[in-house]
Parts: sequence; structure tokens; C-alpha cells
Amino acid sequence: MKFVAFERAKQGTGASRRLRNVGKTPGIVYGGEGQPQLIELDHNALWHALKKEAFHSSVLDMELNGATGKVLLRDVQYHPFRQQVLHIDFQRVDANTRLHMKVPVHYKGAEESDAVKLDHCLVNPVVTELDISCLPADLPEFIEIDLAGLKKGTVLHLNDVKLPKGVKAVTHGKPNPVLVSVVTPAAEESAEAAAAGAEGAAAAAPAAAPAKGAAKAAKTPAKK
Repeated sequence: MKFVAFERAKQGTGASRRLRNVGKTPGIVYGGEGQPQLIELDHNALWHALKKEAFHSSVLDMELNGATGKVLLRDVQYHPFRQQVLHIDFQRVDANTRLHMKVPVHYKGAEESDAVKLDHCLVNPVVTELDISCLPADLPEFIEIDLAGLKKGTVLHLNDVKLPKGVKAVTHGKPNPVLVSVVTPAAEESAEAAAAGAEGAAAAAPAAAPAKGAAKAAKTPAKK
């Protein structure tokens, strides 16, 4: 994706506020061999760009002062309740330096699996994005995982998935995390039955106490 940025001469709270008042968003570009560069962007164009998944997870082409450079979105600050971007950070990309990014995971084909079609299981995605490491040229916009082979009682782990070429998962101490679990209808029914049984026992407990008291009173002879 490509976007246009403009050089920003002034910095500080007052200067940033004035930019926002005229429909601009202050930002900064850092990293690489160059010095940090103050920039400003058209707020409306930026707002619409931020709604696109690719703007968050792919290498972007930034046009600045007539030159185009490769950058990554690194941070966005939003207003607490207004639809307004307060500040945005980009990082320059070096073609020979590996990136560490979070990319979305897209699941497909669950409806065609035996787990859903034959056994009517519920497929639960546990992970919706992956931390990965790769060179800029290998950065995927998203990682697509086909669930058509899922069967009843199975669990899909990271090691069961073939990642795109040049991409390595960063698991933070969990070598083979679960990506997708399959819940059988029987498991759901037994959980519901257990919950209903617990509620019934709790409801019956207060009613038993008066009955016990009544029985005790019946054994006590009446005074004349």
C-alpha cells in the first residue's frame, strides 16, 4: 500500500494541536540509517487507510518530499472517544534486516471438514494473529490456514501448519502452541448438564432445611 506524508517543521503539544485542528495528523518516521523525521498526514486519508488490515501488517510505500521509501506501521494513538488519530509512528525498513511483526491469521474450510459436516463439532480458533520473523520481501499480509482436514477430537498446533517461505514463528517460550481446538457436541452437553445439576443442588439445599426441622418437631410430644 502507498500513502503520502509531508515534512513537519514544528513539534510540541501546541503545534500538534494546531495540526489536528486543520485536519492533519502528526507523526514520525524512525529507524534505518537516517535520523528521525517529523511528518504530517491528511487525517481523513489516514483514517480510511487504518481500517484496512494490510496497512497494519505489510510493508508500506511512503511518499515524502518526492521520494518513496519502505516503512512499517509501528504505533497509532487514538483519541479516547472521538474518531480521531492523535499521532502515528512508522519505522523505516531495511531490505536486509529481518522484521519482527504480528500478522493476522485467516482460517478457511472449517465448514467442509468432517468435524463440522459429519460430527457437528464446534471449531474454536485460539490464535487470531502470529508473531513472526522474516525479511521485508517475505512479509505476508496474513497467514491463511486451511481447516478442511479437521476431525472430531483433534487439536491443531503450530507445528501442524506450513508457514510461508522465509517466515519463522516467534513463540515466546511456547514451542508448539494450540491454534485451533475442536469441541464435540457431547462435551458441550455434558458441561451444560453438569452446570444444570450444580444449580439444581444449590436450589434444593435451602428447601431441605425446613423439612428436617419439621420432622424434629413432629417427634417432640405436645405439652398439656
